[in-house]
Amino acid sequence: MKNEMQLLGEMIINRRHEIAESVHTNRMSGVAMLQAEKQNFQKIEPKFMEIRAEFIRLFGEALTDHVDFHKSIENVQRWGKETGEYLFQLGAPLDEALKDTSYYRDFIWKAIKEEATTHGLSAASIFDVIEIIDPLLDHAVYYFSLNYVQSYQKVLEQAKSAFLELSIPIVPLIKGTGVLPLIGNMDTERAQLLMDETTKQAVKLKLGHLIIDLSGVMIVDTMVADQLFKVIDALSLLGVTTILTGIRPEVAQTMVVLGLDLDRIKVQGNLHQAFMEIKAM
Repeated sequence: MKNEMQLLGEMIINRRHEIAESVHTNRMSGVAMLQAEKQNFQKIEPKFMEIRAEFIRLFGEALTDHVDFHKSIENVQRWGKETGEYLFQLGAPLDEALKDTSYYRDFIWKAIKEEATTHGLSAASIFDVIEIIDPLLDHAVYYFSLNYVQSYQKVLEQAKSAFLELSIPIVPLIKGTGVLPLIGNMDTERAQLLMDETTKQAVKLKLGHLIIDLSGVMIVDTMVADQLFKVIDALSLLGVTTILTGIRPEVAQTMVVLGLDLDRIKVQGNLHQAFMEIKAM
């Protein structure tokens, strides 16, 4: 039985390029591409063929070394990581990439059936092959999907971080004076970034005065107010005087209802008034 398994494994390894070609040809036959897309795909097609042949080789090795299934899982996991990241970078949709699964299954089993018929392999060996090939393919799909999604989440996090940093820009007005326009809602993550970025930029720009404009903030709750007060206190320790401007009527009402102590905070109606106050100092 061991010899029959090795025979099938060696067959898959030796025919991996042939099987990969069958998978690729049939998979791409129903894919419509524009001329420009075809030209771009032709440039990376050899890489695709290499990926397919390597994937098929893993199944052959799993049969020749079937006593160490854990090693086969590790090999598939490594392939899933590399391929998932690569196809994500290419911009290939996950659902399209997963359509390859049925083609691999069909053509690997077609090759096994041909070999089994030619050499009259036992039913016991075929069942043993089933217990290796199908679970291994399922693991491959899982690791590929996992790494594709992780790559996607990583890009989203990077984009979110970049967006958050851009959402807290201190704009220099004159030497020693800047304005920080806040727009949109404040969540916990953005509130923490407000503290970090505002203090860093205030030191970098050597500010003595900072105007925080709230005209773009629709809602102020206890968390937002508390974070603003902390930012103002931190800036004060750095020698920066803060002036709040642009408080909307509904936000002002909310602040009163919350019982916020604004006596220690400088407030002006708009940027012009704040700027004139700073010039008069």
